[in-house]
Amino acid sequence: MTTLKSVKSFPSLLAAIAVAIGSLSHVSTAHAGVEEMSAAANNLLNALTPEQKAKAVYELKSDERQNWHFIPKDRNGLTLKEMTPAQQRLALALLSSGMSSSGTSQSLTIMSLEQVLYDLENKSPKRDPEKYYFTIFGAPGATKAWGWRVEGHHLSLNFTLDGDKVSPTPSFMGSNPGEIREGPRKGLRVLGGEEELGRKLLKSLNAKQQAKAIYDKVAPKEVITAAERRVKPLEAQGITYKELNAAQKTMLMDLIKAYVERVRPEVSSIELAKIEKAGLDSIQFAWAGGTEQGQGQYYRVQGPTFLLEYDNTQNNNNHVHAVWRDFNGDFGEDILAKHYAQEHKK
Repeated sequence: MTTLKSVKSFPSLLAAIAVAIGSLSHVSTAHAGVEEMSAAANNLLNALTPEQKAKAVYELKSDERQNWHFIPKDRNGLTLKEMTPAQQRLALALLSSGMSSSGTSQSLTIMSLEQVLYDLENKSPKRDPEKYYFTIFGAPGATKAWGWRVEGHHLSLNFTLDGDKVSPTPSFMGSNPGEIREGPRKGLRVLGGEEELGRKLLKSLNAKQQAKAIYDKVAPKEVITAAERRVKPLEAQGITYKELNAAQKTMLMDLIKAYVERVRPEVSSIELAKIEKAGLDSIQFAWAGGTEQGQGQYYRVQGPTFLLEYDNTQNNNNHVHAVWRDFNGDFGEDILAKHYAQEHKK
């Protein structure tokens, strides 16, 4: 088993795996995605000892499935730290099976930032790039309802599957530091794209449009929905898709894709189609806080079925939280409703 002594070597392991699995191409069918995730989950389970499985596996109906958060704390599941190197690679292959190449890279880089915090905070024991928990709910299978989660500080990936249907939310990514400002990784901004796309859209707006989009001069100190298990639409604020010109509409869609396309293409294409079907014209883009990099800022994109939130206010505006929620589909509530109804009839 690995120990904290190996913390310094772990980022290099993540980087190597990111390069390897990020180069893989995904077969372009939703069912193939389910099969790949099921196979990856079973590969990991088959490599675990009975004691490890007892920590990693919960019932699908367990309350633990919705017990999510993004702060540095102890969780339920099996950590990378408790795995052998071979098991770690299988665990990260499971992570990759649900993510796009860019989403995989972001996830692994977020994990590696714990090493940066470990060094900045005088080897604080709560900072550990191996303290990421892998949890499987139910029995993985391409025809079964089940789920899996990868979670730790600033990362919470939640997938629920039933047949060929997949729910990829809630999906949370964070970054502390938001930008590394010294050392060999100076300039790294894991979520820089999410920030720049939001600012690009804001600055493309004319004065009248900005007056609608900016609803407060001070940004909230956290994403408003925090780690709530279920979320409802927030107050209607900001400028709507309908009120944008053609170029601005493209910018807004690019911003939405920055969040949705973290997951594998077969899943993200379905999610984007759902967003479009629900109606683009009523999607709202709202901003609070400063408009320049380095200033405290917050934005959200809210549609009839989904919510994206971005906040960068903590640690002198260098600590990012970015989340994607589905009002009806978080934790697979929409796709599991039929499954539970059928089970009840039995």
